Amino acid sequence: MLGILSKTLLFPYWLVLKTRHFLYDRNIIKGREFPVPVVCVGNVTVGGTGKTPHTEMLIRMLQGKYNIAVLSRGYKRKTKGFRIASVTDTYREVGDEPLQIKQKFPDVTVAVCSNRVEGIEKLLALPQGEKGIQKDSVRPELIILDDAFQHRKVRPSHSILLVNWSRPIHNDNLLPIGRLRDLPEQVKRADTVIVTKSPVAVEIDGIIDQEKTREAVAVEEARWRKAMHLRNDQNLLFSIINYCAPLPVFDSEGDTRYVYSGKAIYFTGIANDTEFRNNLVRKYRILDSLKFADHKNFSKFDIARINGWAAKNPTAVIFTTEKDSKRLKQCHSLSDSVKKRLFYVPIETVIVPNL
Repeated sequence: MLGILSKTLLFPYWLVLKTRHFLYDRNIIKGREFPVPVVCVGNVTVGGTGKTPHTEMLIRMLQGKYNIAVLSRGYKRKTKGFRIASVTDTYREVGDEPLQIKQKFPDVTVAVCSNRVEGIEKLLALPQGEKGIQKDSVRPELIILDDAFQHRKVRPSHSILLVNWSRPIHNDNLLPIGRLRDLPEQVKRADTVIVTKSPVAVEIDGIIDQEKTREAVAVEEARWRKAMHLRNDQNLLFSIINYCAPLPVFDSEGDTRYVYSGKAIYFTGIANDTEFRNNLVRKYRILDSLKFADHKNFSKFDIARINGWAAKNPTAVIFTTEKDSKRLKQCHSLSDSVKKRLFYVPIETVIVPNL
């Protein structure tokens, strides 16, 4: 339930959201449907739920069954209108998250457009491809909408709502008091709810015990269903983050010997870096860290700050996130020492227990 602070101090904002959803729920304003499956991935909070890793998880699950396209608004890009991403684009052209997806899945069509209806129409106008064969820039058989749960102009075939384990929507308030950008009651529109970054996986000798994890999930499922007032026909899943082997941000300049150092420093420009730090602490002695705003467009001042900060720990490996790495590749004023020691940690989201 939404906190009393939101309904009183933020009454105008609450009323606008309530009215908007009422108009769509009653079909006074109609959402568009399309002739191909449209899967929406989103949240009702500001950042920190892992939309991009879950979009990538869906691609891994569905690739080979459908010709997939991903449509995003391309947050903080400098271009306008509809654009199909290329692996050689920069984050300024398509946004850091679409660029990350495109470079991971080069055969998947990744497009950006702030108008999701227009974006879907243009994707469906692409030339027909071979059925079931994934190929870039052909008409998709399935479209994944990244960060579009609030975008009700499109009526998706399936909606996935992401909820951060450590920031449950039923205990939060609307911005700026809390982190909600929409009403938590909108969970009712989700076909599937995924509780992300969940500490439910039971490991034995570093390997997830599926049976014990299934027991842990059964307990948590009952608790979360009750707290969010989920219907029986709504799927509830739990996901965890798998951290992969570090990779150099600058391929030709990175010195992989630094990865084996026992000392590390790190900097991030994401909404919540707690899990990122926890992963590093398992393997390294953390000497220092820097935190920037989410989607930070690193300025010359920021880079000078990073260079000076890193120089104080000349033998430590430097870590950053996968999303940040897409913006850092364009920062030519990073020192040679930083480029040599700078690595990002790829992540994958996994549903537990195994489906």
